[in-house]
Amino acid sequence: MKRLLFVINTLGQAGAETALIELLKAIPKDEYETDIYVLLNQGEMRSRLPLGVRLLNRTYSDMSVLSREGQRALKKTVIAALLRHGNIVRLMPYMLSILMPMIKGRRIQADKLLWRAVSDGADRFSKEYDLAVAFLEGASTYYVAEHVNAKKKAAFMHVDYEKAGYTRRIDRDAYLSLNRIFAVSGEVRDSFVRVYPECADRTEIFHNILDVEGIRRKAKEGKGFDDGFEGTRILTVGRLNPQKALEISVEAMLKIKRQYEGTERKIRWYVLGEGPEREKLTALIERLGLKDDFILMGAVDNPYPYISEADIYIHASRYEGKSIAVQEAQILGKPIIVSDCEGNREQVENEKDGIICKLDAEEIKSHAVRLMEDEGLSQGLGSAAYHKNENAENDIERLLGMA
Repeated sequence: MKRLLFVINTLGQAGAETALIELLKAIPKDEYETDIYVLLNQGEMRSRLPLGVRLLNRTYSDMSVLSREGQRALKKTVIAALLRHGNIVRLMPYMLSILMPMIKGRRIQADKLLWRAVSDGADRFSKEYDLAVAFLEGASTYYVAEHVNAKKKAAFMHVDYEKAGYTRRIDRDAYLSLNRIFAVSGEVRDSFVRVYPECADRTEIFHNILDVEGIRRKAKEGKGFDDGFEGTRILTVGRLNPQKALEISVEAMLKIKRQYEGTERKIRWYVLGEGPEREKLTALIERLGLKDDFILMGAVDNPYPYISEADIYIHASRYEGKSIAVQEAQILGKPIIVSDCEGNREQVENEKDGIICKLDAEEIKSHAVRLMEDEGLSQGLGSAAYHKNENAENDIERLLGMA
């Protein structure tokens, strides 16, 4: 029986983690012995791990990685990693070397500064694997590249490498020691290969695996909106972080509200997700008088009834790899508006199964109004999205074939 190891930074409720769970479900249990290691020992999705997948963590917390308590726990884990093996002293020159370009570029990213400390301070295992897979960028990739005993090693790339803020200096060229890199879209692959041209011949596309029928079934289970609102519901699903550019969506909602001021049409925009920008967004929403119009609902265990009940799905982000939230909205047949960026362009065919527009409040407003006022257009885009599915069976075979 072949031995597999998957490593991920956290098991919080997010797109890459959802994709990993679905991938693990697709691995034949009678052919592979599968372990998983979560570097930060935390995340509410542990309960979704398939039977037979062994969690290696000695200690583990099911707290949300986005809750206040969860954030405090994460900080303690990172501090412990910094203190382990003398990492805080040993890694100081490295951290200073990557901090200075961040300061110069006015974009300080704490996660990029600390991922190597998290990797170097994590547990080590003597077991030899036939294949070890880093399922996220950063710490999990460094850990698999440098601290795992495996015959073959692979890493997944879920984001636009350059726009996400990674560099070869930050990575210390970790990807050069890997046998295969799997990018979730063509544009993600292109971005990575521009920085690592030596890896071009071993970087392939691997589509996200989703349980289409399971998503449609779960959309009919549990509860969706319970606020009694009778009007047009716009929905966004995603973490409250700078990548998602939600402040632009808030401005777009203000323009939509003004468009229909004095009419009978009612519109409400909801966001499912949690993250570090909550306070900033809440202040903006209140300042613009949108407290009853733009609702930050937090994270939910089952987002599918909400997606199913929404009239329009909008995903206006600064950059994407390949958004699972967009795929889920497509599976549930929603008319979709996405921003014109890498990843989104590969998921949506403009004016055929969705609308691609500039990341601009006026543009988003205009297209939302189009969908609200043209029922035929809205239904046509939703129907086309519903029938747009990809078969990732060959991708799984390519991955497992490495073992």
